[in-house]
Amino acid sequence: MSTPETPQEPLLGNEPATEASPAPAAHEHEHTDTLPSVEEQFRALELKAAEHYDAWLRAKAEGENIRRRAQEDIAKAHKFAVEKFAGELLAVKDSLEAALAVPEQTVDSFKSGVELTLKQLVSAFEKNALVEVNPAGEKFDPHKHQAIGMVDSEQDANTVVTVLQKGYLIAERVLRPALVMVAKGK
Repeated sequence: MSTPETPQEPLLGNEPATEASPAPAAHEHEHTDTLPSVEEQFRALELKAAEHYDAWLRAKAEGENIRRRAQEDIAKAHKFAVEKFAGELLAVKDSLEAALAVPEQTVDSFKSGVELTLKQLVSAFEKNALVEVNPAGEKFDPHKHQAIGMVDSEQDANTVVTVLQKGYLIAERVLRPALVMVAKGK
């Protein structure tokens, strides 16, 4: 039997060269020459990632150092915050000890010594922004005063009539409120 002759398809590599075929192959070859290979791109990205990771680690370490130094500064500020004030009070203590060391005191010498010591203490308070609050005759302010009671008075209602104990502010903040008696009103 005879088989009808069918044209055989060319096998790969045995194709006849046509003019259309070489152009795309040449174009693809040019394109791959200009782009780095996948491995080169991967290596470049790995290097960039390593640089970024190193920069991140350095920034993190710097942030930790800044935080640690700030904590140390705060701890030192807390520890030595009263140093200036304590130095001012040493003169007051020295004056009190000197007054007690005098063997024979008169009432007048003792009184003048106490007055001098009080002046030193007031000076120390002023130098350290410790302000006395003596609100007699002022309107009652619950932020600066503590009312102990109310009394009948000719003054307007909620006016401080009597100061039982002076208050103190330190840098505009209440250290101790003044203990006061307040007018009930007319």
